[in-house]
Amino acid sequence: MGRDPFARTGRRSPAHGRDNGSDGGGRLFPPVAWDAAEPAGSSGLTADGFSRATFLEAPVCDGCGAGFEFDGGAFAADRCAACLAKPYAFQRARAACVYDDASRDLILKFKHGDRHEHAPLFARWISRAAADLIAEADAVAPVPLHPFRLISRRFNQAAEIARPLARMSGLAYLPDAWCGRGAPTARAARARGGGRLNVRAAFSVTEAGRKDVKGRRILLIDDVLTTGATAEACTKALMAAGARAVDLAVVARVRTARTLS
Repeated sequence: MGRDPFARTGRRSPAHGRDNGSDGGGRLFPPVAWDAAEPAGSSGLTADGFSRATFLEAPVCDGCGAGFEFDGGAFAADRCAACLAKPYAFQRARAACVYDDASRDLILKFKHGDRHEHAPLFARWISRAAADLIAEADAVAPVPLHPFRLISRRFNQAAEIARPLARMSGLAYLPDAWCGRGAPTARAARARGGGRLNVRAAFSVTEAGRKDVKGRRILLIDDVLTTGATAEACTKALMAAGARAVDLAVVARVRTARTLS
């Protein structure tokens, strides 16, 4: 666990104003770790930071990406009990890691701290965790961000991850498939009696987007899988627009994203 196994990507460090990539600047100045103010062997986490992250390795549930505690062999079900009982709208899901103390700090710095240089790292994590989904995908689409949140945050974190992922995978990138409404705020979208978010009508696909998604297998990208409600709403909109199938890939998933109740 000493080294980040993912390939290095060129980027500029906002903290030090120098290139941490593989060009001449990277040779003059060593890369600085993203989880500590110290030099690193390559762009990304320190060895300690990487070892603390809980990466999800096979076997995982094909439906929600949860890690299985052990490999049940060739005759074991490929889905957890919750996904067998009530499948998500998207066909398959993968997560690079568990959303815990180690990954939470990185993701929150990325979302709220303008740490855009985290995006290529997260794209590499997803490219590894969702390699089988990427191999069958035709296009990559980020989960859209509500316009109000886009104004305050200034960027869509899912799009920042999806863009380099599409580029490194050689897949079409569909950032403009969505109409401008995006996800509702939590307060406005509360379902009447249950407290769960009602996002069913929050997403729709543009006319131009329909041409891009029709007949294609879409890989939907987001940063964190919590309940899956947002991804399901996006999936239903994409399927209604003519997508052949929709899979989901995220940087991290909460441990209790899917439970049997």
